[in-house]
Amino acid sequence: MNRHLIIYLFALLAPMALLTSCSESDGDPEEFANWKKTNDDYFNNLYATAKSSASLGDRSWKVIRQWSLEESAAKDPYDHIVVNVLENGTGSGCPLYTDSVKVHYEGRLLPSTSYPEGYVFDKSFTGEYSPATSTPAKFGVSGVVDGLSTALQHMHIGDRWKVYIPYQLAYGTTNNGTIPAYSTLVFDVTLVSYYRAGVDVPDSKARKAAGWVEE
Repeated sequence: MNRHLIIYLFALLAPMALLTSCSESDGDPEEFANWKKTNDDYFNNLYATAKSSASLGDRSWKVIRQWSLEESAAKDPYDHIVVNVLENGTGSGCPLYTDSVKVHYEGRLLPSTSYPEGYVFDKSFTGEYSPATSTPAKFGVSGVVDGLSTALQHMHIGDRWKVYIPYQLAYGTTNNGTIPAYSTLVFDVTLVSYYRAGVDVPDSKARKAAGWVEE
């Protein structure tokens, strides 16, 4: 082949390879096609269904407004989270915004092309979840996205909830690591214990101390 033609073809294909590489690293566009509309429609429908179920006395569904909003200001579905109660705990109190918690959790996106059950972007355990053998994660209630922080402030120890968080109360309109923009987050979360501000959070083998609430 003519040497000049080889050089020309290389110059033509190099930018295409670069674009392909960028596309792969940024996520397959077909994986999350119409992602904003998909997430908007999903959460709005879920919000309406959960609100209706709760109004009819179904205690397995909750609609909770974002923790820092007054009721009069929470006018839209995305000002709330939706909760499906999987298990009820026996604790009497709830964590405060300034508290720290220990939880088991798994976070997923909505189902997509390659992930029919939703892509798992984070979790506190490896393999299958087992409350007997899994070590809970510990973090501050104020250190997570608003939607999860809202849920934690309404949970009792032993509660296991599936929490649906609209992207407005999560990572919004920008990508965050492996989480695309406009993503509804779905957390399966169990509250193990919580700790008041100023109390050191013990490791899993520590004895119970003042300020450590584990009922």
